Amino acid sequence: MPKRHLFTLAIGTAVAIACAAPSAALAASATVTGTITAGSLTLATAAAPTFSAVLNGTDLTSSYNLAMTATDSTGSGAGWNTTITSTQLTTGSHTLATTASSITGLTSVCAQGTCTNPTNSVTYPLGVPAGATPPTAVKFFNATTNTGMGQFTLTPAVQVAIPADTFAGTYTSTITLAVVAGP
Repeated sequence: MPKRHLFTLAIGTAVAIACAAPSAALAASATVTGTITAGSLTLATAAAPTFSAVLNGTDLTSSYNLAMTATDSTGSGAGWNTTITSTQLTTGSHTLATTASSITGLTSVCAQGTCTNPTNSVTYPLGVPAGATPPTAVKFFNATTNTGMGQFTLTPAVQVAIPADTFAGTYTSTITLAVVAGP
């Protein structure tokens, strides 16, 4: 009888060693390679801003916000800037001055996901160029190198100067916005 117990103990030990050995033998390593392709730099707006004022014999100001979405999915960290130009505010044959509009400030908020907040070096107030045809655009916001990566809602506040001798009417202007690579 004692030999039978010894044989059972030996088989149990052999099974335990066999089960432990394969886990050490299954260890392996692998190199993972991933390709991340650059996206684009875009600016979009669906804004149709409006302002209003009631003439009262004095110079007035009115304002509006111009919301837009700037997206830097280039993965370059090169930075970017936004530019603006416009036509004069016009109703019929009457126009406001080419210097009537100015950006008084701007908010920038990460629109979704993880962003590298832009570091802006543009100062305000900043005149919005205007003319019968749009003059050369000016930079109104920028993201310095290694900032501004992701998607952002940019909202410039635009103030419009309305002189006391302005003709009443519905004034319109075409604003042209662009995003350009580099701060």
